[in-house]
Amino acid sequence: MIKWWKILGALLILYTIVWGLQNSVPRLDILNETIRNVYYHVPIWFAMLFQMGVSVWFAIKQLSKNDLKSDTLSDQAAQVGLFFSIPGLLTGCMWAKFTWGTWWTFEDPKLNGVAIAVLIYLAYFILRSSIADELKRARIAAVYNIFAFVMMNVFIMILPRLTDSLHPGNGGNAKFAQYDMDSNLRTVFYPAVIGWILMSLWILEIKYRMTLLKQKQNED
Repeated sequence: MIKWWKILGALLILYTIVWGLQNSVPRLDILNETIRNVYYHVPIWFAMLFQMGVSVWFAIKQLSKNDLKSDTLSDQAAQVGLFFSIPGLLTGCMWAKFTWGTWWTFEDPKLNGVAIAVLIYLAYFILRSSIADELKRARIAAVYNIFAFVMMNVFIMILPRLTDSLHPGNGGNAKFAQYDMDSNLRTVFYPAVIGWILMSLWILEIKYRMTLLKQKQNED
């Protein structure tokens, strides 16, 4: 039976896609119609950060209770988070091309920080695959997961705010809400954030169930 929050998540994303293309947006220099990408790029990153937060929560739970179920959920949440980083990067690159004139610039600390954060989490999965013993893997992976989460926030949340950055809200730049998040944008943006987060939870639930089925088949 499909739970209510799954239906809500799907409806919110559908609403975001349909109404996000229909409602009016501020006509700003350079941004113009590309401001609609705020309905996708930013909420998708919120979903990614949410899943990485879920992952580190279960990592801490695993360390405190030595629970392999928590280790599995931590691993699955990190996979979902990394999955969401892909459309997050792609929508960001598309936005950069239209507004900055380039798909990627190594001069922007936030872009570089995102790339480093992705590599840190890729190393997390490599670490997991290199340890055969389940309990040892769970403990080491949990410790690394906490490290990865802290470093991710340093690279994409803290450092860009301390240095020059092209991103809104970083490097002294004004946040979107300060100059272009009008009421029309908010009627789509906030539902989009909720919708993508709920969708990420749905994907996590599916992945976790699939993992349990594979484990049961291996035991049989």
